[in-house]
Amino acid sequence: MEAVTKQFRKRNAILAYLQSTTEHPSAEMVFAGLKPQIPDLSLGTVYRNLNLFRKQGLASCVATVNGVERFDGNTNPHVHFICNECDAVIDLMEMQIPATLTSTAESCSGGQVADCQLSFTGKCRSCVRVNQKGGETA
Repeated sequence: MEAVTKQFRKRNAILAYLQSTTEHPSAEMVFAGLKPQIPDLSLGTVYRNLNLFRKQGLASCVATVNGVERFDGNTNPHVHFICNECDAVIDLMEMQIPATLTSTAESCSGGQVADCQLSFTGKCRSCVRVNQKGGETA
């Protein structure tokens, strides 16, 4: 019984961590954030649970940034901005995904859209400022 309790304690902690941050962490970031509180946590456990959460609709993979999957505990439709310099993944909550985008995709593909993830890439505000201070143009 204790093994089952530990399993759910870890699973609940991973989900709580993911849902409490807007950082869009990788599995390694989740592991590093929880390891001090859960010393017997393994990276494999984090990966397995993140994949389980994706299947259950409790999390999504936002993007692969420099070869590393980044996760989001906010499954409500929203737009992301991914910085090509610092690898930040930023929510653009004030920006709505146009409803016509789905119908256009369905018309073009002849299929049915189940989900839409819209992401922009470029330099985030912080990286633009750093480059401007350093004399580079943004």
